[in-house]
Amino acid sequence: MRALGIDPGTAICGFGVVDAQGSRLHPVTYGTIRTSPEDTDAQRLVMLFKGLKELYATYQPDVVGVEQLFFNRNVTTAITVGQARGIILLTAEQAGIPILEFTPLQVKQGVTGYGRATKEQVTDMTMRILGIREKIKPDDAADGLAMAIYAVYSQHSQRLKRKVQL
Repeated sequence: MRALGIDPGTAICGFGVVDAQGSRLHPVTYGTIRTSPEDTDAQRLVMLFKGLKELYATYQPDVVGVEQLFFNRNVTTAITVGQARGIILLTAEQAGIPILEFTPLQVKQGVTGYGRATKEQVTDMTMRILGIREKIKPDDAADGLAMAIYAVYSQHSQRLKRKVQL
């Protein structure tokens, strides 16, 4: 199984691709899709659209995990993140890839065992789980990998629930 985790953003959209082979997880790639502040919002969304389509074509994920939108104090940030999420949901749906949506609390709980973990703790556990020795930079890419890990965990959990119900 291959999962693509995405940390939405219009300026920086983090992503991580993880393969699951049995109970072992392996990092495939991670990084960011970046746009320029000189571009209009529409141009940035088009760049994000194209970058995501390229990721799907190149890595052919079985599932896409994406962070659910939550409101913080900065409404402007929430709006731009919401726009990026819309592009993510649209492109994944167009590509026929199942979408899983998770809250930051769920991902932190799933990856570290503690829902109020710091960014540093999530990054550290992500590196341990995937056997990555060099610090993952930027944080957006680490968040994308954590999202991919949790998407794999969630899929395994759903499969086990179906087996139990049979």
